[in-house]
Parts: sequence; structure tokens; C-alpha cells
Amino acid sequence: MRRTDLEGLPFLPTGFPLPLDAPFTRATAHREGGLTPHQLAWLVEQGFLRRLLRNVYVATPVADSLDLRCAALRLVVPQDAVVCDRHAGWLHGAEMVLAPNEHLNLAPIRVFLPAPGRRLRNVLADSGERTFARDDVVELNGLRVTSPLRTTWDLGRQRYAEPSLAAMDQMLRLGLFSAAELAAGVPRFKGMRWVTVLRTMVAYVDGRAESPPESILRLRWIQAHLPTPVPQLEVFDAVGTFLARLDLGNEALAFAAEYDGDEWHSSPDQLRHDRERRALVEAETPFRIAAVRKENLFGPRADVEAVLRRGVAEARRGRGPL
Repeated sequence: MRRTDLEGLPFLPTGFPLPLDAPFTRATAHREGGLTPHQLAWLVEQGFLRRLLRNVYVATPVADSLDLRCAALRLVVPQDAVVCDRHAGWLHGAEMVLAPNEHLNLAPIRVFLPAPGRRLRNVLADSGERTFARDDVVELNGLRVTSPLRTTWDLGRQRYAEPSLAAMDQMLRLGLFSAAELAAGVPRFKGMRWVTVLRTMVAYVDGRAESPPESILRLRWIQAHLPTPVPQLEVFDAVGTFLARLDLGNEALAFAAEYDGDEWHSSPDQLRHDRERRALVEAETPFRIAAVRKENLFGPRADVEAVLRRGVAEARRGRGPL
């Protein structure tokens, strides 16, 4: 099918040589549709296809669902393998446990094989060996997947605190287990790699965080030794009218911080809405709000702790500029 055949069309036509209602691999696209990697990339760029996983595609109109995600993984995962870590969380519904822009960068799938001595060695799977208890593995639409709790413990055992906390927040947010259940299982991982990170971060897990940057912002607040922050803090005016829900705040300090990510806080309309909402809160309550952007939170010049300390100091003094 030539590019000119698709001009002016919103979606792929019925004559397209590959499934329009199910995922397919790059190998299938080449074998059955005669499509090269360059042509597939063009179809993704034009919005006719979207990548679900590395080397797995689906027609854009197909709605996301557990069935679709499982069907995509079944194309590339051995039958006896156990899907773990990020992609297990993704299957359970916590899609933000995937690495930032993973739908673009397409990091390898975390797949482990329970049989001793077996290890996948290819460009798709980030594989290895792992020991599972009986309740650690569940079946989802024909796939063996670590349970929500086991997935969370594994995601918590990472080298760095930031992805550990962010992933566990997103898993707890699903409501499939309690924070107490999560904490109770930590001792079983004694002596395992990065268990000290899990043991430390599990005390701070909070399912109210709506995104990984909000989790990291909360971690920086805690590391700055400021009074306890509350995620998704609801603010009301003097007569009890709801004004806004703020990413992170402390009512006693009358101070809050919000993460303005590029995806939801960059267009003129979004920026205007943010200004108007925060101005209303600051006009009707004693609250002061600090806006934290990507450059404040990430990278070698990150200064979020200074931003938070300055905001708290000015909230205590009164209504000075942030």
C-alpha cells in the first residue's frame, strides 16, 4: 500500500494488509504486509498506527484495554515466562510505572523465567532468573504475571529512591492492596539487592500521588525536613466552598507546591487556567503556592528543595512573592 493511498484518510482502510483490530509484530508486518521498518515508523508518525511495546504495533482506533495489553505481550513473551516489574505494573493498570516516554523509547520488557539456568537473550527482553512464592504469580489472559503486591515489592527494590517511591505510589493507587500489606511483606526480601531502598521508601508510599513527578516532589519535601506534606490537598474558602485540589501541601503552613509538567501545563490555555486557579486560592485563603517545573525537579541544576524552603519561609512571613 502506497502512501498516496492513505492521503486524506483518518484511519487505515479495510484493505490494509495487516489486522485492524489486534496487535501485530514488526516481523509479521514485514512477512504478511511487506512493510519495512521505515514504513512502519512513517505509519506511526502519521497516526495510523501506535506502538504498544518494542516491535509491537496496533491500529490507532483500537482502544486500550487489559485484553489488548495481554495480546501484545503474548506475541513476544514465552509461554512459561513471568512478566515482571514495569510491564507487570502496566498490565495491572499502573501505566505510569513505565519509564518516561517508554512508549517512544520502547525499553526492553522485564521478563523472568522461573526454571533454573534459563535466561532470555535478545533485544526485546530484559531477562534473568528470580524466585517466586506460590502467591507471587497470577494469570492474566493467558500470561503469567507477578501479582500486584509482588510487582510492587520488586519495583520498590531499585537502586535509586526516586523511581522506587514513584512506582510504589502508582501501584498502591490501584487500590488492590493496602499500605499495611505492602509494609508487612518487606522482611521476606532481607539480603536481596536494593532491599534497603525498599525498606526506606515503603514508609513514605502514598497512593494519592497522581504521577511520578508528584511522588518525587513529595520525596524532596520530606528530604528537606519540612512539616509533613499531604498529597492532593483539598482547599476550601472561609465558608467551606471547595476551591482547588493542590498536588502537595501542608494546611498548618498554608503552603503548597504543584508540579507543572510539560504535558498538562504548557499550552497558553493550561497556563492561564493554572494562574487563575492558584490566584483564586491565594485570594480566598492564606495559602501560598509554589509552581515547580521540570528544571527545578530534575537534572544537575535542580533546586526544588531551595524552592520549597523559600516558599515555606515566605508563607510563614505572609503573602510575599514566591
